[in-house]
Amino acid sequence: MFVQRQGLVVWLYSLKQAKMLRRFGNVHYVSKKLKYVVLYCNQDELEMIMEKINSFSFVKKVEPSYKPFLKMEFENAAPDKAKEYDYKMGI
Repeated sequence: MFVQRQGLVVWLYSLKQAKMLRRFGNVHYVSKKLKYVVLYCNQDELEMIMEKINSFSFVKKVEPSYKPFLKMEFENAAPDKAKEYDYKMGI
C-alpha cells in the first residue's frame, strides 16, 4: 500500500523549536541560515497539519510543495548535438 506524501516548507522566527516539528511528519532538511524546515507528511492530512503548524507563535508561514501536481513528462526534449558528440568521444 503506497501512501501519497507531500512536502511542507515551514518558515520560522527561531530554530529552537524546529525539533518539535518532528511529530507532524519527517523532517527532511533544516536551513540554519534562512530559518526554514522542509517537512514531509501524508497528503490526506496536509490541510489539518498546515493549520496546526501555522497556529504556533514561532512560525512565520507554511507553504505546501506543488511537486505532486506538476507534470514530469517533457515533450520535444531533443538532445543537444554538441553534448551528443562529447558523449561519443568519452569526455
